[in-house]
Order: sequence, then C-alpha cells, then structure tokens
Amino acid sequence: MTGSEIRIGRVVSVTGSQVVALLEKPQETSGPSRVASLQMGQLIKMLTPSATVFGMVTGMSIPLPSPNDEDSEMKIIELEMLGESSLKRGSPFKRGVSAYPGLGDPVYQTTLEDLRQVYARPAVSTVRIGTIHQDHSIPAYVAIDDLLGKHFAVLGTTGSGKSCAVTLILQSILSKHENGHIVLLDPHNEYSQAFGESAQVLSPSNLRLPYWLLNFEEILEVLLETGADTPDSQHAAEISVLSELIPAAKRKYMGQDEESKFVTVDTPVPYQIGDLVGLIDEAMGRLDNPENSVPYIRIKSRLNTLRMDSRFAFMFGGLTVRDNMTEILSRIFRIPVAGKPITIMDLSGVPSEILNVVVSVLCRMTFDFALWSDRAVPVTLICEEAHRYAPRDTRLGFEPTKKALARIAKEGRKYGVSLGMVTQRPSELAPGILSQCNTIFALRMSNQNDQEFVRSTLSESAVGLLDFLPSLRNGEAIGVGEGVSIPMRLAFDRIPDERRPMSGTASFSSAWKAEADSPEFLEEVVKRWRFQRK
Repeated sequence: MTGSEIRIGRVVSVTGSQVVALLEKPQETSGPSRVASLQMGQLIKMLTPSATVFGMVTGMSIPLPSPNDEDSEMKIIELEMLGESSLKRGSPFKRGVSAYPGLGDPVYQTTLEDLRQVYARPAVSTVRIGTIHQDHSIPAYVAIDDLLGKHFAVLGTTGSGKSCAVTLILQSILSKHENGHIVLLDPHNEYSQAFGESAQVLSPSNLRLPYWLLNFEEILEVLLETGADTPDSQHAAEISVLSELIPAAKRKYMGQDEESKFVTVDTPVPYQIGDLVGLIDEAMGRLDNPENSVPYIRIKSRLNTLRMDSRFAFMFGGLTVRDNMTEILSRIFRIPVAGKPITIMDLSGVPSEILNVVVSVLCRMTFDFALWSDRAVPVTLICEEAHRYAPRDTRLGFEPTKKALARIAKEGRKYGVSLGMVTQRPSELAPGILSQCNTIFALRMSNQNDQEFVRSTLSESAVGLLDFLPSLRNGEAIGVGEGVSIPMRLAFDRIPDERRPMSGTASFSSAWKAEADSPEFLEEVVKRWRFQRK
C-alpha cells in the first residue's frame, strides 16, 4: 500500500459476486472530495489479506437523506466483483475471485496504474476498438480469436451506433489481418462505402447464385405458392413431383458419370430447367387422368414466370448452365483474397419473396464450406438485422434460415465458422442463438423486453452492467464476454466520415429548406423502380 492510495469506505455486505460498501468521509490529505467523484460504472478495489479485488460500481444510494448535514449521511455503494490480482507488485489481473473480501475490509479508489493493470492488453492477438469510460486515456482491446472463434453480437436500438461499431470492429481486425475471410449480409446497402476497395460487393446485378445450389426446402419455398389459401394437398402433390424429377434432371446433366448414383435432391449439382420441364412433360404424358396433371402445370407455370422475371435473373437467368460452383465459392469466400478480405452481400435489391431463401443459401453454404474444407479457411459471417432472418415467432421467417444460423451458432466453432449477430430487437431473435454468442457489445437499449432478454443470456457477474443500457450515449457500449478482458463500459473510437457506413438518419430540416429536384429526377426514379435497378 502506497501513500497515494485513497480509502473511501469499508465492506459491510458480501453476497455472491455482489458487495455493499459504506462510504467514509474522505481523508483530509486527499484534497478535493473523491467520494463525490464516484460514478456508476467506475472501477474500485478492495484489499483482502491475499489479493486486491476489483469491483464495478453498479448502485449508489443514501438510505436516510438529511436535508442539512451532508457529512453525517450514510452513503452506500453496490459493487459487482470482476477479478483480482495478488498483492505482489506487478502481478497480472485475473478474472474471477478466489479471495473474497471480508466484512470491514477497506475499499479504495483505483489509481491510473490499477486501471492500466486491469485493462491491460491481453497477451494474445488483439486490436483496439475504443477507450474505457472511466479514463479515456486507457484503450479498450478485443482478443481476436476469442471474439471470432466463440461468436459475438452487437445489440442496440436504432441510431445508437450499431453499424459504426460493427464497421470499426471489422476494420480494426482487417487492418492487421489483411487475408481475412468475412461475409457480411447487408440488407440496406450500408457498408459498401465503409470498406471501399477492400470489399467485394455482390448484389443481384453482379451476383450469380444459381437455382441448382438450393437444397430441396429452399427450392420448394421458391417454386411453391405458400399463401394461406393454398391447400396442403396441393403442396403434397407438387412436393412429390419435384422430389422425383429434380434428382432425375441432375443425373441427366451428369450423364453416365459413376458419381451420378450418389446424387440426391439436395446435392449441389447443376441441372437444366429445360430438362426439368421435359421430365414434367413426360410424366404428364403417362398420366391416366388429366385432372392429375394440375401439380405439373402449376410447377411449369411457376418456372416460366421465374425465368421471365428480370428480378430473378441472378438465380434463374442465363441460356446455358455450367458447373461454376468453384467460381461462386471463390467470389463469396474470397479465395484467393486478392486484396479484398470482406464480401458484402448487398441484399437490398433481392426480391422480398426470396430474400429469406437467399440468406438461407448463404448461411448454409458458409457452414458446408467450412465443414468440407476441414477448417483450412476460417470464415466469419456477419448477419445484420438478424431478427429478420431468425425471428422468435415461429410464424415468421423461413425455418431453414433459422436452422442454418442455429447450426453455425451451436457447431460453427468446431469447424472454423464465426458468427456475428447484429440486431436492434434481441427479444425478437430466435432463442438459443444469442446465448451462443460469447462476446456481446450492448449499446443503448431502452426497450424493457430487449433488456430482459439480453440479461437472461449473460453470466451473473455481468448482469449489473446492463442497468446502464438506457443511459448510454451514441457510440458507447457495455462489452462483456470472452473477447474482452473484463466486463467494461467503453466508448468506440470514431471512424472517419469517409469510412463510415451509410446508416445515418435523413436530415429533414436541411432537405426541406430547398426546392425538390427536377422532373427528370422523378423520371429516373420511375425507371429504376420499374426495372429494379439501383
């Protein structure tokens, strides 16, 4: 103990990971009152016979306030214990507590040296993402392997800075690991500007995701009319037809290849729509009752509609079919990287009818690629607006998409697939997925249901920090989990304007001061609207 240590109180209660301390009048030699400077989220320390225990202030109160004599008031602080270091000078900070403070043990304010010890850069591969709230001179780091290898989530209400936080984390990682492999699902075309030349941007205008890559559940979602008025018997008949004829079309494309006998309805093998239509016609010709031809006619009609609709050209376009699966995997997963370690999948132009199917294909392919490549190329999948693709409500979304994301969340770590979930409504996310994210950055969150849902996924030692969620400023977050040294309140570093995502709120006050654009502007809007060209 040095003379610069400032005692502020003593321990009066210890329960589990929580400590209650009674504040004392500050020492006369300490200058201005340090007790008054205590703030929520501040780190303090308690001395035990064998260790220095660090805790975070999670509550402050005056049980019996006095209208006059402030010095005589009883002042209580509630603390959440985070970790400890031995009394030996220079000992490293360790998470968890082995030597609990006892009743009457002194409580001290932390020094700058203490903070540097607790928030020290881990002895593993790390990147800086911001600064500690208690002292902005101390950087906040994330451990890359723990962050990515065990999944992470960025949560927060609209406008709290989620997109900027995601951008900063990824930019920081790629600045030191330029041969990364990141796939970012971008439903609003926000991130293209942020990554510039380091990103491969794929959209329906330059993406080829052929129909034959879809598994059976996915192709059924595209080909079948799934409205509430469609009878199950109609679906059953069409499913039966497709389950028989799609494998036949695949085997026909492969010819007499010995491997064709291993082809199933889910095997990602090319086949021609013309061959499938031909097989449908042959099957219809063998029917005894013309009324039984209705399922075949419906399938043919839907296929023709998809082939003629330019919005589906990225999936059903092209006069010829070729086996370009290697090329597709190369573009999506950046193999070779060629200076573009991140693929941004711009989903804003994907027809809403098949958006969930496209996301399902991408998620499933990410896992399957990792599985069959024997972890040779670890891949990170970032799912923006995750609650849209894996909703809690079983009546919403597309079940195969949920299953694909859930499989990555539960098994991806074993095969080198990392998952990053980004959402403003965590309470609407399918249960089980968020709980698999071992690092969480929670930005401002005012919805009570969302707060409770996040609280239910965290360990007891981090729950106290979530009380700060409604009062966080833009760009601030509570970081907890394996990717950070200890649970912390941090401020993300500011990103230069030219590298920020296009996620800002429209400025109505500025835009409404000037006259609207000319009629030529509307003509261009109508043209893009009609032909679905962004």
